[in-house]
Amino acid sequence: MDIFGILAMVGGLALFLYGMQVLGDGLKRTSGGRLEEILESLTSNKWKGALLGCIVTAVIQSSSATTVMVVGLVNSGIMKLTQAAGVILGANVGTTVTSWMLSLTGIESSNVFVQLLKPANFSPIVGIIGVIMLMTAKNDKKKDIGTILIGFAVLMFGMETMSSAVEPLAGNEKFTGILTMFSNPILGMLAGLVLTAVIQSSSASIGILQALSMSGTLTIGSAIPILMGENIGTAITAILSSMGASKNAKRAALMHLYFCILKTSFFMVLFYLIDAIVHFPFMTELANPFIIAMIHSIFNLSAVIIMLPISEVLVKLAMKTIPVTPDELEDVPVEKSIQILDERFLASPHFALEQCKTAAGDMAEYAREALLLGMGLVTEFHPEQAKRVENLENLVDSYEDQLGTYLVKLSSRNLSTRDSHTLSTLLHCIGDFERICDHAINLVGYAQEMAEKDLHFSAKAEEELKVFTAAVQDIMNRAVTVFKNDDLKLAKSVEPLEEVIDGLNMEIKRRHIRRLRKGKCTIELGLTLSDITTCYERVADHCSNIAVCLLQVNEDGFDTHGYLEMVRDTDNPEFRAEVAEFEHKYELPRMKKDEIDSLPTIALEETDTASGEKSDFLSSRIQERKKKKKDGKKK
Repeated sequence: MDIFGILAMVGGLALFLYGMQVLGDGLKRTSGGRLEEILESLTSNKWKGALLGCIVTAVIQSSSATTVMVVGLVNSGIMKLTQAAGVILGANVGTTVTSWMLSLTGIESSNVFVQLLKPANFSPIVGIIGVIMLMTAKNDKKKDIGTILIGFAVLMFGMETMSSAVEPLAGNEKFTGILTMFSNPILGMLAGLVLTAVIQSSSASIGILQALSMSGTLTIGSAIPILMGENIGTAITAILSSMGASKNAKRAALMHLYFCILKTSFFMVLFYLIDAIVHFPFMTELANPFIIAMIHSIFNLSAVIIMLPISEVLVKLAMKTIPVTPDELEDVPVEKSIQILDERFLASPHFALEQCKTAAGDMAEYAREALLLGMGLVTEFHPEQAKRVENLENLVDSYEDQLGTYLVKLSSRNLSTRDSHTLSTLLHCIGDFERICDHAINLVGYAQEMAEKDLHFSAKAEEELKVFTAAVQDIMNRAVTVFKNDDLKLAKSVEPLEEVIDGLNMEIKRRHIRRLRKGKCTIELGLTLSDITTCYERVADHCSNIAVCLLQVNEDGFDTHGYLEMVRDTDNPEFRAEVAEFEHKYELPRMKKDEIDSLPTIALEETDTASGEKSDFLSSRIQERKKKKKDGKKK
């Protein structure tokens, strides 16, 4: 083989590996993360888990990728070790699908229809269709299908290039001698192990072995040990991915390694022991892609059937290797919640985004709990609840930092249009939830100051604040529900309520000024009340931001001010009707006649237009005063 032959072989290998990568990526995107979600939810039964592991691996064309995925699920606490065992065993069967697909390259026939089954003949057509779809398709789904077709075509072209490059080696005695050396079980197994560990894909290494078999120099006796070594080498990827992960994730990776070692060791000892006695005649026969695929499938299927019923042995071995420590027994739900942002999931962007949504939903709930506790402390202060709000605020800060960092990493991945919208929503909204928590801390500060100084609002101020609190609790509940459920219909009700809350804020401050003038309230309490109502109003603003963001991202735009101007337009009857409904629901206690008479006319006018009252009594009182003033001028 000359230098050009070596270059052709290396080039073919490069195309083969690249095609496998493109094919796998396209299949993952097409699945939209659903395969990972199925793994997460449907692994309660070990046989069902094995079947799912087999299907997922067959789809994404890599048992290593499935095992890494499982390690990530175990690391995040989503999957238990007992569930992981079944999936890992099933993944080893699923990886045989690739070898059967590659075995089509060995088809030899003069029949036109049979020849069309050979990848070398139909892969160019598949590649052309893929390129056309990729260049002309408008939606992501069709582009992903085009990518899959191109990946398959490149994979098969690489396989054919490798096969053609090694063909001249059939007459090379040195090369034949090397292959004969691999018939030694130990040497052959080591060769397969090293090859798979280097390229980190058993499917790829078996594809290389199948290409080598087409040279007509590889015997079945030489192929079997290499195949066995490749089955151990595939566990290296999972071991590497578990570095820096939780102890349970390390145990999951070890289970895969132990399974590969046990099945290979058992087969090698039993097979070569029987061979030493009966001397299998097929050992000297030439191997081909079909025979390699068949041996690979029978070996892995038999191993799963034998090992799955006793898969608890793998769990116990992993637990013995990495024993449980006392700190693992502590229940730390906060840590568990944040751990679902595992970097291994970045390889499956849709699933990683689903984990972000789950974490952001938890963050929203923590923010809501902090706000409701903070609002409750204003009327009755409890130190232990104040401490809880402080802990929640620290937790939400941690969520924002970790989610923000994770989402930025995720944004560089190949996302669908819908997933890009979701990512944008999360990035915009987590800041609002963090700011809501900051306002909850501010409320705790005001409440603590009032408790330390033994200050109390007047009965009327407390009654008004109770109405305002109910309105803010309502808008917070709506914002969290909108965010967690992507409820666009409910999102449209947030802005009308926010406008009513703005009116409540102004009216409560006006009423406080009236009480201050009459000596029924102190300046110190007035400042505290103003701070509290300002906090309430700003919380409502953040809730509005969340709802508007969801609506705008769904419409593929971010012009928040333009949207608010549109919905608040005086000609928008639907918006005005909702405002009127909320004004009625959160109506402040009506002022008495003598209280209204003590207000300046301008205050009455402002109250009539900006508060939630708009009563006939107020309007008539304003008209009466204007008439008296006009009559006085005439005189």
